[in-house]
Amino acid sequence: MAIALARRHTLPGFGPTMGLTLLYVSLLVLIPLTGLFVKASALTAAEWWQTVTSPRAIAAIRLTIGASAAAAAINVVFGVLLAWLLVRHPIPGRRIVDALVDLPFALPTAVAGIALTTVYSVNGWFGRYLEGIGIPVAFTPLGIVVALTFVGLPFVVRTVEPVLQDLDPEIEEAAASLGATRLQVFSRVIVPTILPAALTGFSLAFARALGEYGSVVFISGNLPLKTEIATLLIMARLEQYDYAGATALASVMLLLSLSLLIAINLLQAWARRRAV
Repeated sequence: MAIALARRHTLPGFGPTMGLTLLYVSLLVLIPLTGLFVKASALTAAEWWQTVTSPRAIAAIRLTIGASAAAAAINVVFGVLLAWLLVRHPIPGRRIVDALVDLPFALPTAVAGIALTTVYSVNGWFGRYLEGIGIPVAFTPLGIVVALTFVGLPFVVRTVEPVLQDLDPEIEEAAASLGATRLQVFSRVIVPTILPAALTGFSLAFARALGEYGSVVFISGNLPLKTEIATLLIMARLEQYDYAGATALASVMLLLSLSLLIAINLLQAWARRRAV
């Protein structure tokens, strides 16, 4: 007679675990997001479309997407270089530099915005010299890109760094011993290995920049049709008690964020297939 032995688990069974998970996700994610769309439904389809396609909204969304993409692209280049430096070169003060990479995670974004505005304003340490050569930063779209680059850098570095740590230098040496040039080793060995991680880092930095507010509100100047991003426009609507209009714009940004999350998941699945 076969005796079925109950498996012992450290955590509760499937039922309680699933119930607690659904409750947690519902309270923190699903219910608030549902409320967002319910509030936006106070507008008719024509009113919703008119709100999200107004010249001010289009300019804000276009600036948000453009600045976020530019900042994420910059972070991919310099984030990969910084990750390479931290992994492959025992530079002096490596631990300090490694800790500074995570500073945007810990630093309040409003503090970052004030600091960047102080540095890049007309009378700032760097701003005065950039203004002298005709490259103003503060209160321009360039300032927004600078702020978004600051907050998004850790996502690329921390995504690429583990991949470089797993990349055995002997593989590069083997390719070089077979006659490959440095450019060929870089393009055919290193790039294919870190490309999925770099793309994931780009997507994460892009998604982070789309919802950024604190670091941008000071350095942008908040000029409608010029330096006003989507989150600032949403706050302006809320200050005017236009809750339906604010939620309409928020729903557009939510759809963009969900699209990015899907893209990130697809990139991670592609990376797993390549690793097999």
